[in-house]
Amino acid sequence: MTAATPNRAPVELPVSDFAIPGMRCAGCISKLESGLALRPGIVNARVNFTAKRISVTHLPEMTMPQLLEAISGIGFEAFAISESSGDSDNHEAKRLLKAMAVAGFAMMNIMLLSVSVWSGAGGVTRDLFHWLSALIALPTLAYSGQPFFRSAWSALRKGRTNMDVPISIGVTITTALSLYETFTHGPHAYFDGVVMLLFFLLTGRWLDAVMRDRARDGVSALLKQTSAGAMVLQPGSKTAWFDAKALKPNMVMLVAAGERLAADGMVTEGVSSFDLSLLTGETTAQSVVVGSIVHAGTLNLDAPVHVRVTAAGADTAIADIARLMEQASQGKSLYVRVADRAARLYAPAVHILAALSFLGWMVAGAGWHESLLVAVAVLIITCPCALGLAVPAAQIVVAGALMRAGILVKDGSALERLAEVDLAMFDKTGTLTMGRPTPINLADANGEQKQVLLALARASRHPLSEGIRRALETEGVAAAKIDQVREVAGAGVFATANGRAVSLGRPNTEISHEALASELQIQGKPSFAVHFSDQMRPQAAATLVELQSLGLASSIISGDRAVSVAPIAHALGITAQTSMLPQEKLDAIARQKAAGHKVLMVGDGLNDGPALAAGYASIAPASASDAGQNAADVVFMGDALTPVATAIRAARRTQHIVRQNFILAIGYNVLAVPLAIAGYVTPLIAAAAMSGSSLVVVANALRLKNAAK
Repeated sequence: MTAATPNRAPVELPVSDFAIPGMRCAGCISKLESGLALRPGIVNARVNFTAKRISVTHLPEMTMPQLLEAISGIGFEAFAISESSGDSDNHEAKRLLKAMAVAGFAMMNIMLLSVSVWSGAGGVTRDLFHWLSALIALPTLAYSGQPFFRSAWSALRKGRTNMDVPISIGVTITTALSLYETFTHGPHAYFDGVVMLLFFLLTGRWLDAVMRDRARDGVSALLKQTSAGAMVLQPGSKTAWFDAKALKPNMVMLVAAGERLAADGMVTEGVSSFDLSLLTGETTAQSVVVGSIVHAGTLNLDAPVHVRVTAAGADTAIADIARLMEQASQGKSLYVRVADRAARLYAPAVHILAALSFLGWMVAGAGWHESLLVAVAVLIITCPCALGLAVPAAQIVVAGALMRAGILVKDGSALERLAEVDLAMFDKTGTLTMGRPTPINLADANGEQKQVLLALARASRHPLSEGIRRALETEGVAAAKIDQVREVAGAGVFATANGRAVSLGRPNTEISHEALASELQIQGKPSFAVHFSDQMRPQAAATLVELQSLGLASSIISGDRAVSVAPIAHALGITAQTSMLPQEKLDAIARQKAAGHKVLMVGDGLNDGPALAAGYASIAPASASDAGQNAADVVFMGDALTPVATAIRAARRTQHIVRQNFILAIGYNVLAVPLAIAGYVTPLIAAAAMSGSSLVVVANALRLKNAAK
């Protein structure tokens, strides 16, 4: 996010992250995002509902206390992430479990006492059981009701309401009525209903917290796979141990056999094999030689190697994946927007409905006691817990399932869009193929050509450039000195070397005897053409067949020449458009959109970034460029192409479950609310019905835990 002022360059605005343990429902998302956006000095706010965090983009002069005060002013307790290790999130499930256990134990004991009352006990015996129930219920209410009372009080203190307000009102009034009945020797007390309500509400929130913890556990487990530090080579052949956070680019790590890497880097000495399953999902070890790129968290299996650090800490590939997983929560999908609007309307609507029910029964001649019981039943039974869980429960479960399969979904809106695609358009190099082309004729280049080739290849992350770099670095070539380097998407890398213009990019003329080629030019004239071989991704053909069975036609849109693309297109049995510039890919997607199609774009390169952003939904492999990964909705690990079809199947199943959840939640209210208003529902029955609806929605969402299989 940037801000621009006259005659000044854009300034990057700071972003501060906060933990919001009290964020409970879709209504909380709306209150936080819209409320903070109205505060002076705050540009926007984005909630991560899964992690119960919020990222606030603000002006530089805003201080941390001011930001915390702004969040507090909306009615939420916040903790700066830098000040909190995240324990408030990680321990929430434990706190809820303790409160739930206390409520459950109390509920069972009160139910045992209530059996006698239900069986007809009267007089002194009934009063005794009511008093015993009160002695159990009151301390239980004080302890187990804290999550709801604190949340409700915090909202009311700021002049706002949330879903915990009517719950707290209903619980408090029901308890007061039960105490009144006990004092006046009345026949009915609802201590059992109050404690049952707390138990089932806490059960639903505990399950919700557990699902969120599971979604975050994958991120934590991923980051824990990196080594705590590394032995670093020092001047004079000395060594010293450096913590992983202290590692810097160009340091040389000494990685022993059996040791995991603490940073990303390039092998500068030694030959070994590495277990890359953490990042790629492939169980077969991969050989590494001088020039091979290795990543933090991968395991050195056979022999010691020297690795020059290229990225450490937050810049490593594994940290990038963790950041993607932090975003794998619910986005602003259609269903989330519906839940947002419903949650905003809930609190005032239910209060009005309960008040009208009370007044209606009073006008009809019922006493205040009976009228108040009806109003309390309406307050309890209309709790929107099921509606609030309908979307996030499903999306969190499926995000976790996909993560375990090596598929990282950035947000819930991506799942919704992915479920609706009807046409798949693939880039070729790095997407349908492995994207690791191997040069086959570099031996024919002279020394100067190799030096310039290596210098230009190091300036690009295009798969062909990566192949040239790996081969020449393994050969021990010294790179030429170049300057004025720039990369043009779809065209190549341009620079000057010794005062001469040099470039590495697509050939100006058709080279027919090799499918893949990249041409070195000096002073605008061809100097050397590098030819490559590349192999198709595993399961590419089977994946396209599965996509067809899902109703998706497939085609290729590639910047490569026809001679390079034709063999792949023929092998897969699909059509191809070739020699396309980034703008031409955008135009192709726009034409399909105009024809009514919802395009899934699958690509990986810098030149695919605009197309990935333009697609209705987009997928990129983990080997994609930063631009490709940032633009894509979904990133998949490993070499096989099967995650593309897996993600679509899981997304469609998720939308099916979400729709079911909405039907269950809305259907429950359609049936239950009229019964409560009509006086057919006691607070006890209301508590059981409301809690049961939430558990049904959560249980239905848990059916997605195997969605990636």
